[in-house]
Formats: sequence, C-alpha cells, structure tokens
Amino acid sequence: MSTPRYLPPRIIRTSVPSPKPVSDVMRAHDGLAQLGERLEGSRRRMRVIAPALPGLLINAIQPGPLDEDGWSLLVANAAVAAKLRHLLPRLESLLAQAGMAGRIRVKLVQK
Repeated sequence: MSTPRYLPPRIIRTSVPSPKPVSDVMRAHDGLAQLGERLEGSRRRMRVIAPALPGLLINAIQPGPLDEDGWSLLVANAAVAAKLRHLLPRLESLLAQAGMAGRIRVKLVQK
C-alpha cells in the first residue's frame, strides 16, 4: 500500500479589511460620535453623584441614558428606586453645582 500524498496547504487570502478601533469608528460617524458624548456625559454625572449615595446603594444603580429632557438612573429594584427618589433633590443640586443641571429620572430595570 502506498503512502497518501498530501497537497501543500492552500493559502487563503481574506478580503476582510483590518479591524479599526471602536473609538476611531465612533469619531468618524456623526451619530455614533453623539452617542459617545452622551455615554461619557452619563458617566461623568454618575461620578459627581456617587459620593452622595449612602452605603452600598451605588452597587444597585447604573448610569442610564442622557437626553435633552434629563438623565436616567437605572435601578435594580423598587426599594432602591424609593430610596433614590428621596435623594433626588440633593443629587440634582450636586449636578447643578457641577454645571450639569437637569432633571434626574429613576427607572426600574426588569431582569
């Protein structure tokens, strides 16, 4: 019996372009650039209010969407939402002092 004869491996040339960093793509597109700015604005607001949140409450809150009407905080459960609603005047005043005035909305995230 003869030994099998194998062909040398074929070199496959892909026509897929090299990947670009997400940050470059977001800057190149107007809509994505605005989205990136809003995301960063939401994170900035969260950093401003974080010191005013008691205990481990910050672990149950996520920064949400930022739009023309205000900013949303996404909460894990109704108890956190109730506590956060009591803190809203203080949190809104902190944002106003930081030059980020606007209304804060509290939204419950359903899992």
